[in-house]
Amino acid sequence: MNNKNCLLAFLLYMLFTIHAYAQGSGNSDKKEIKDLVLKLNEDGSHYLKTTLLSQIWVRYTENNPGSTIDGYPEAETFDIGIRRLRAQIFGKISDKVFIYTQFGQNNLSYDSPRKQGLFIHDAIAELEISPEYCSLGAGLTGWSGLSRYASPAVGSILSLDAPLYQQATNDVNDQFLRKYSIYAKGKINRLDYRIAISKPLTIANTSTQSLSIQNNSQFSILPASPQYQGYFMYQILDKEADIVPYTTGTYLGKKNVLSVGCGFITQKNAVWHRENTNDTITENMLLLAADIFYEQILNKDIGNAITGYACISKYDYGKKYIRNLGVMNPANGNNQSNIINGAGNAFPIYGTGTTFFTQIGYLFPQNLLSTWGTLQMYSCMQYSSYDVLIKPMIMLEGGVNWILDGNRSKISFNYQNRPIYNKDLMGNYSIIDHKGMFTMQYQIMI
Repeated sequence: MNNKNCLLAFLLYMLFTIHAYAQGSGNSDKKEIKDLVLKLNEDGSHYLKTTLLSQIWVRYTENNPGSTIDGYPEAETFDIGIRRLRAQIFGKISDKVFIYTQFGQNNLSYDSPRKQGLFIHDAIAELEISPEYCSLGAGLTGWSGLSRYASPAVGSILSLDAPLYQQATNDVNDQFLRKYSIYAKGKINRLDYRIAISKPLTIANTSTQSLSIQNNSQFSILPASPQYQGYFMYQILDKEADIVPYTTGTYLGKKNVLSVGCGFITQKNAVWHRENTNDTITENMLLLAADIFYEQILNKDIGNAITGYACISKYDYGKKYIRNLGVMNPANGNNQSNIINGAGNAFPIYGTGTTFFTQIGYLFPQNLLSTWGTLQMYSCMQYSSYDVLIKPMIMLEGGVNWILDGNRSKISFNYQNRPIYNKDLMGNYSIIDHKGMFTMQYQIMI
């Protein structure tokens, strides 16, 4: 039996074991949905917990000019795909030892290689040094620095997707934001902290950039120096959990939260570029961010709430660094080399410069739709003033979440508008158009 089959067999064993345990727990309320938890001792202080999540996307995309699919032009695309499929197994196996594993897949669509296997997202072991104050851990992990949504809890995202620019080295020298790290985390009164030292993955294995040196900065393929990072968050109202590294996007009217944070990521000689003299210039990477998250219950009796978030970031990836991202991109080519965005739904999301991001949401009363749950409206904006762009990159999106079964089931409708950049004969990057994307997501979470 290969490793993937062993992993699936173990997960199925866990699910059946936990189901049998829950069935025998003596609770006769058949409407109550239980967490998938297996107690390892009598009082439940030692336990293993399993969660499952699936996010299915149905989309209509206005493709970037020149977009092609297998060499054939396509101006617009309808597609269906699996944005995320995740399973977590974690828990305290003794008084001081915590383990966490997450595996799954991202971005499976009609254009993906077939019969892909699951891969490991997280695998850590953690030792509690002092209750609440400090735990030390190591492994492949999302305990990283910079900002709140550098490590988002994907099941509680307010909008359709997380602000992905905060996953600042995503798939360049990490694995979907996770890094091989040693870390410390904990709370000192109301100050929540996480610091880490990471070994970046080799650039030779990335598909996000060329391996040859360019005039604009990109990540160096030379052996990487360690990456140092931290994020510090002061929690003014209700405290937020720090069992796992992933931060909540909305509490759906369950908490009053006001958290103010700041963070950094730095790496020596991380990027390089070629000067006009053909000299190779190597530069350090320094990423800084400060943010604020707020959620307020407006009326406890009916459960409505507002959620807000704002972040200001200063990213230095070196001279004129720019990188596009097209989530689960519906196209795989572009026959117009002057279109900076590239194929499909991609746009310049990362770059050297300053980014301001904000989002706001309103949760309607919990019984708005009677037994059919409630609605949550939201809007978002990313405003990025990157050094290489003549005009700022402004991405706008908005939509509504239909919350069912306490967020175990959620349907989202989202519209995103993005700018299209053209490189003229003088080498200037200017906006020539805007394109849109409509997405319906169905999320199931256990």
